[in-house]
Amino acid sequence: MAIKVLTKNFHVRNLWQISVYESVGGYQAYRKALFEHKPADIIEAVKKSGLRGRGGAGFPTGMKWGFVPKNSGKPVYLCVNADESEPGTFKDRLLIERDPHQLLEGTMISAYALGCHQAFIYIRGELIAEARLLKAGVDEAYERGYLGKNILGSGYDLDLLVHRGAGAYICGEETALLESLEGRRGHPRLKPPFPALVGLYQSPTVINNVETLANIPHIIHHGADWFASIGTARNTGTRLYSVSGQIKRRGVYEFPMGITLRELIYEHCGGMHEGRKLKAIVPGGSSVPVLTADQLDVRLDFDSVAEAGSMLGSAAVIVMDDSTCMVKAARRITRFYSEESCGQCSQCREGTEWLYQILTRIEAGKGGAGELELLLDICAAMKAKTICPLSDAAAMPVESYVRKFYEEFDAHIQKQRCIVA
Repeated sequence: MAIKVLTKNFHVRNLWQISVYESVGGYQAYRKALFEHKPADIIEAVKKSGLRGRGGAGFPTGMKWGFVPKNSGKPVYLCVNADESEPGTFKDRLLIERDPHQLLEGTMISAYALGCHQAFIYIRGELIAEARLLKAGVDEAYERGYLGKNILGSGYDLDLLVHRGAGAYICGEETALLESLEGRRGHPRLKPPFPALVGLYQSPTVINNVETLANIPHIIHHGADWFASIGTARNTGTRLYSVSGQIKRRGVYEFPMGITLRELIYEHCGGMHEGRKLKAIVPGGSSVPVLTADQLDVRLDFDSVAEAGSMLGSAAVIVMDDSTCMVKAARRITRFYSEESCGQCSQCREGTEWLYQILTRIEAGKGGAGELELLLDICAAMKAKTICPLSDAAAMPVESYVRKFYEEFDAHIQKQRCIVA
């Protein structure tokens, strides 16, 4: 797997060991936070840095922290969302495998800033080895005095628990994660109230993604201005891009926010395989609308990708060449979402299955007249009408595939076969 980085220490061997992590400056930012900063100062620094959530929505992290009420009389909880289940996304897994203490340090600093004394890492059930690494790291942190009572003599207390999920995609949605963490089926909650006010155990709760929190030690160590100087004005810092598909060099690449698709694919990933042309790009995981080959100069930041009609999401870039059948690709994606729907909302429960059945017929050459219009009608009925975004996540890619590659879908119906060579 190709890995290109700027600020992360993936090149250091055995970085999962706390002694190695400390040898390259690990936990110095935590000490700095505890002894040189007040919690409010850290929140202000994160706001000033411009850090936006790396889990998908891109919401400003410092602003999210600022929603937690002061002196509510209830405990404040911090939950790390390590339930990385979006197809095409594998950067959080790499962070945990190569540098788990960076995540732990970011979690500790964030918990201190929030006035949290009990934090959780909710990790995807299939990531067994990664969960063991995190648990071992937590044990080492307790032994070093970074967790527990009166941490490093600061008077601050923090406990951290690693909790394995059961392999449900829906638990990547923050309120479904909270339901699962409380021991119930992972059904998303109606909002409002939002977790910052009523979250885990009905208490104020912040949920942050792995990559988001891995940036916190760098912000505290180097300063908010340093972080804000990387990337673009509204999209600061670096981003881990999970690149997969029909290209020469797949892998995780770290670059400043705002790198173009063209530069990422052709300069760093080696371009397409010999004899093949670029056909389509998914810029942010399987749940976002597809981009076409003529959109290569789109910058990979939240705002630019949105202007191009898609979403940066988890920054999982899936590249497809001209041998790809877009009908087959759409059917495969829809099958995933039909299987992963929690079934709580009828639009999602029924709509995902209808999309899958129709696309299965079309791919097999058994589609009928008007079925492409029917697909688009179903997609429209699925968007912005459910408790959580899974229904939208299933509808948006199908809608974009049909609209941007209509002739290919229509040929499956009219000619009853795939026209892709």
